[in-house]
Amino acid sequence: MALALPDRHFGEWAPTTYADIAAAVTERRGAGRTLVLVDGSSGSGKTTFALTLADALPGAGVVHTDDIAWNLHPIDWTDELMSGVVRPWMDGVQVDYRPPGWITHGRPGSVTTTATDVLIIEGVGAGRHELVPWACLVVWVQTPHAIARERVLTRDIGIDGDTRDEVAAFFENWAAAEVPFYLAERPWDRADLVVDGSSDAPDGAIRVVWR
Repeated sequence: MALALPDRHFGEWAPTTYADIAAAVTERRGAGRTLVLVDGSSGSGKTTFALTLADALPGAGVVHTDDIAWNLHPIDWTDELMSGVVRPWMDGVQVDYRPPGWITHGRPGSVTTTATDVLIIEGVGAGRHELVPWACLVVWVQTPHAIARERVLTRDIGIDGDTRDEVAAFFENWAAAEVPFYLAERPWDRADLVVDGSSDAPDGAIRVVWR
């Protein structure tokens, strides 16, 4: 069985919408470009949250940390993300970045963003302490381990022909890096917004705790 983070209680959930969260981002923004960080364990629903929030924010784009970490390291990629994406984008440069793993293993294409106003970085470890000073909003997506694990198994079965057992083994290997990192970093403690990722609420409504 994979290592797992303990489920946490952050207070009473309150209903909100992506439009309301987008309005809060706009209100928090200063001059210049705005960074939003969306963190959460594997299968928590952070990618869905980030992409839906981007749709509610004109001029927003999304970068996935999985693309930076691809064939590099599941957790240790801060320097690559900062030098290849965050600093250039904050300086007004259009990002067109090939991470080291892409170069080494011949993956075509690059990590790009044409976002002019808001960049959302989502993925395991996005809320790490090195990135937080650059962000106007840090989000933690909280989902019970059993739900997150089943999502990953359902999502990834059949990709590259992988069976359920193979995906489960990959999930456990990933958790071996993810869980100790989270227990050391505790990104939920620095989150401005905690999102309930346990269900897909109707009509764009979601449950959150503002902190």
